Amino acid sequence: MAVLDLVKWDVPSDDFIVHKFMSENQYELRLGSQLVVNEGQEAIFVKGGVALDTFTAGTHTLVTGNLPLLGKLVNSFFGGKTPFTAEVWYVNKTVKRNMKWGTPQRIPLFDPALGFPINVGAFGQWGFRIDDSRSFVTQVVGAQLGADSKKIYEYFIGEIIEKFNQTVSNMISNGLSVFQLSSKLADISQTVRDNVVDEFNRFGIELVNFSCSSISISPEEMKKIQDVMAKKMEMQQLSSVQVGQGYMAAKGFEVMKDAANNNGAVGNMMGLGAGLGLAVNAGIPLASQTAQSVSQNNGQMGEQDVLAKLKKLKMLFEEGILTEEEYKVKKAAIIDQM
Repeated sequence: MAVLDLVKWDVPSDDFIVHKFMSENQYELRLGSQLVVNEGQEAIFVKGGVALDTFTAGTHTLVTGNLPLLGKLVNSFFGGKTPFTAEVWYVNKTVKRNMKWGTPQRIPLFDPALGFPINVGAFGQWGFRIDDSRSFVTQVVGAQLGADSKKIYEYFIGEIIEKFNQTVSNMISNGLSVFQLSSKLADISQTVRDNVVDEFNRFGIELVNFSCSSISISPEEMKKIQDVMAKKMEMQQLSSVQVGQGYMAAKGFEVMKDAANNNGAVGNMMGLGAGLGLAVNAGIPLASQTAQSVSQNNGQMGEQDVLAKLKKLKMLFEEGILTEEEYKVKKAAIIDQM
């Protein structure tokens, strides 16, 4: 078994978190050997799977004075003989701030303002550093040869996504619309961070930063939401019992136009009025009077209008845009207009 007089690990990539430099079966060390630990690193001596003495940045000459725990396990270095065996683990203590996270699939959230579920996705950034090397090596690395940033990501991404889901679900249940979540990114980030930081600490890791950068809805789903909202607004306009004066005027002129295109006495009268400019000068009163006159002279037009509204209302109910209670109320209101 070879004896090492110098132990040093020059990192090939900053992505490494823990590296097992040597095992108990590969090399021996001796009193007087030197251990070099670079800035941003710690070295841990491990014996029999137990993390023992820890060394920070610097050049260390190994003597019994700085290896107290290891010395007890090897019986004072095998009765005073200088060679001894142990594993040496290098731990990267630098900060990793550019870790990404994102929802693997969109999360369904029931929007209280719209009354139906919306699927949202989110992504952001987080950072960490190893705070307690001994705790991290024993709990996370174990008997493996090492660990990198990918392992840390895989170990904690599930916890991050779970806490994010809980946070936004609680906000929605308290009356916040999905469309308001983007204005609450700072609050969401802080809440998720507070909920996961203890889990990181438990494994010797400090959560340095955490942020939710964006919450989004797919373009396809946004189009569906716009279509539903357009139908709902149209339904509310058609079935409203109390409509504004401007809306009544517009509908009145539409009635005049339709009547003028019809054959018969009413159509001829309206065509004459339109030709003389009466419709423009009469304004809203004329529109209202004309609509009333047409309704009185042609009762079927009023009935057809009501039937059209009722059919459209039934369609909205069957598509699930209206509840049964809303459907019954609006249906009664339309019938009352007959």
